[in-house]
Amino acid sequence: MLTEPQRRRSRLRPQLSLRQEYGEFILERIEEFKDQLTREELLALADEAVRELEVGPEGQLVLTEVLVLEHVDRLITRRLNLPTFRRWRDRHVRLRRAQREPTHWGLDRTSPLVWLAEGFDEDAVALVVGAHATPAALYLAAHDWQVVFIDGALTSVESAESQAAGEALARRFQALVVSLGDWFPDVSPTLAVLDPATLNALGRAARHRFLDTLKARTKPNGVHVLLPSGHTTSEHGLSFDVLRACYGDWKIDPPRDTTKAHGFLAIRP
Repeated sequence: MLTEPQRRRSRLRPQLSLRQEYGEFILERIEEFKDQLTREELLALADEAVRELEVGPEGQLVLTEVLVLEHVDRLITRRLNLPTFRRWRDRHVRLRRAQREPTHWGLDRTSPLVWLAEGFDEDAVALVVGAHATPAALYLAAHDWQVVFIDGALTSVESAESQAAGEALARRFQALVVSLGDWFPDVSPTLAVLDPATLNALGRAARHRFLDTLKARTKPNGVHVLLPSGHTTSEHGLSFDVLRACYGDWKIDPPRDTTKAHGFLAIRP
């Protein structure tokens, strides 16, 4: 089993202030709005900004490009009726408190992710693999992890991105379509969360290539979490025993009697 020091690593990740998070929220909404406009609509908005600046108290100033762009952002903020900091803060604090509960994502309170989410330092990256691991990815992002989510299906990646945006977690969440076993993102994770069903769908050779690369990229003392699966075997004969055998030189927790209901952890020496 893991020792208490391993379970209680100090939290070193710097936290953004609520003011900083609010600023990012406003900028994201503004950029989303701009992305929906045509070039002609953007130019019309810039013209409106220039007219307001010329007749306002700033009219004596030289209208620089930066000044116009800043006023365009103010126009968009008014047009979208974005919340004040106080209104946003009240909603955001309630939302983040809920998101940091495993049950918000349908996760069990006894999941190792509950204590793993509190660990590791500011450089830590979590790599999450497979559609069924999306709740785990969002849970970690809610705990301020930088999360890279990968899957071979575009629909799964788009769905994960949409959920992250809807939960105001997009800043910490990157989703990529990856041909598992053929290409690996440029990350060195401290924590990897794996969906057995996704591994099951790979051929044996591709699965071994992917796991070998992931193990080599994982930082020392890094942890892989094999999530519970609804099936102990598949038509390809994949089972948790097969997956455990891929970690022969790693420490396994629990060391035995693993069932499909619990999954297991593997810790890199």
